[in-house]
Amino acid sequence: MTDVSLIGLGPMGIALARALRSKYTLTVWNRTAERAEPLLNQGTVLAASALAAVQASPVVLVCVADYAASRAILAAPGVADALRGKVLVQLSTGTPQDARDDWAALSGVAYLDGALLATPSQIGRPDTPLFISGEERALAACRPVLEAVAGNIQYMGEPIGNAAAWDLATLSCMFGAMSGFFHGVRICESEGLQVNAFSQMIGAISPVLGEMITAEGEAIHAGKYGEPESSMATCVGSGRLFAKQAREAGLDASFPDFLMGLFDRSLNAGLANERLAAMIKVLRQPA
Repeated sequence: MTDVSLIGLGPMGIALARALRSKYTLTVWNRTAERAEPLLNQGTVLAASALAAVQASPVVLVCVADYAASRAILAAPGVADALRGKVLVQLSTGTPQDARDDWAALSGVAYLDGALLATPSQIGRPDTPLFISGEERALAACRPVLEAVAGNIQYMGEPIGNAAAWDLATLSCMFGAMSGFFHGVRICESEGLQVNAFSQMIGAISPVLGEMITAEGEAIHAGKYGEPESSMATCVGSGRLFAKQAREAGLDASFPDFLMGLFDRSLNAGLANERLAAMIKVLRQPA
């Protein structure tokens, strides 16, 4: 027997294994067994099958490409029965509905759904965030194991889809911000400005940008969009400048065009004199 079993040895799985083996005895399994070879000379055990991996430890982590791949593995003969009495932590990527479907397919198993907000190189750090949802008792049983891979555990409640929802919402914010950043890089390049100076400046003022996001979120939560410091109409003016500069400099205008699409819908909805957060009213309309 070992302390922990890990199913899946992609780049993230390898990072998880390296973090876990420093504190726990570890069994691993992967469809391509060769991926485990760099781990085996340091005490890690390679299971002959997914069933053997599940049987080896009281805590089982799954980190594969997606929930479909996970369900295929866990549906192998004997695996679901072997999971009874153990804690299964799903770290594959998916939607809240994927998480609910996965949980429903494993009746009687202490199931946790997790979402790592990290790249493989960030695994094992005390500040690495991990969203977790599911039964709190199951989390208590394996918290030290999870803290070995991500020290900043965020318990999001018992509804099993919560972790995936928080993950997607956070990634939406990140990728939206990164898309704007990349267009900002093109603006800098078009004017001969240093990209690294721009990125360093954005990093330095991130707390101020975070305050703006918090303020808009509070307005949405309260449903109060009046008396703006900066109205929708003012923000639209900035959006028009993005589009104008892109045309003048011959830049790809995908980002400003997308932004102006939302701004135009907001103006057409009569939101010109409300704060930027009022854009949520447009996004709430049926597709």
